[in-house]
Amino acid sequence: MQISKILNNNAAVVRDEQGQEKIVMGKGICFQKKAGAAIDPAAVDKTFFLSAEEANDKFQILIRDIPMEHIAIGEEIIAQAKKELGKDLNDMIYISLIDHVHTSIIRFLDGITVKNVLLWDIRRFYREEFAIGQWALALIRQQLKIDLPEDEAGFIALHLANAQMDESTMHNMYEITKVMQEILNIVKYYFQVEFKEEDVYYYRFVTHLKFFAKRLVEHNNYEDDNNDDLFDMIRQKYAKSYHCVERITAFLTKKYGHPMSKEEQLYLTIHIERAIHKTQS
Repeated sequence: MQISKILNNNAAVVRDEQGQEKIVMGKGICFQKKAGAAIDPAAVDKTFFLSAEEANDKFQILIRDIPMEHIAIGEEIIAQAKKELGKDLNDMIYISLIDHVHTSIIRFLDGITVKNVLLWDIRRFYREEFAIGQWALALIRQQLKIDLPEDEAGFIALHLANAQMDESTMHNMYEITKVMQEILNIVKYYFQVEFKEEDVYYYRFVTHLKFFAKRLVEHNNYEDDNNDDLFDMIRQKYAKSYHCVERITAFLTKKYGHPMSKEEQLYLTIHIERAIHKTQS
């Protein structure tokens, strides 16, 4: 393979046989070399192919100043996440997560730790992602002998959750999680229940809340389909759950200026009814 651009002594941009641009890493693979020189494929430890142009450009800038071992750990976490979640992740995860891993390690070595105020909620709402975050801390501990606090597992989980929601930003993920927590608290206090978090209906309810909260935070409204008959039927059949939704609607309208559409109220009523029914059964 031939060097197209040198990023640092350990990383370069190359083009493969099909002319696709890739980023390769290996200890000293660019030492005393220039663009146009050949790289022995056997010397390459990591190869990155980011199809999104913006992510590819930002990744090239990012890895110039980050140690190889931090990049390798970040890439391993992403590979594990793809395997465990079984979902596509936005290419921007290579920038956001690797940068976070690097920053958190440097911050910790400088004696600075950041408290994750949403840790408890992240553990509940993003259980699979949080488990990967814990796995990531064990990997960092094993490879770098650095024992990062559990708060970082929560931050990693949010990055992974964000990468499954194409348009969100990390800031939005905090807002989305906060809205989910607020709605869930209203439901819990209204019905005086503790949810069975291992139950499939609770999982579906939380999944619905994620996308509902995402629309709210991003100011996207769910359009009504004018099915008033179905709305009236659900409102009457699940009267108590609907009254709870009315409280949620009043809260969201007052705090966020987001009056829920009938369609949103309908689906939220159904999810609450199922989750509560299974909790009380």
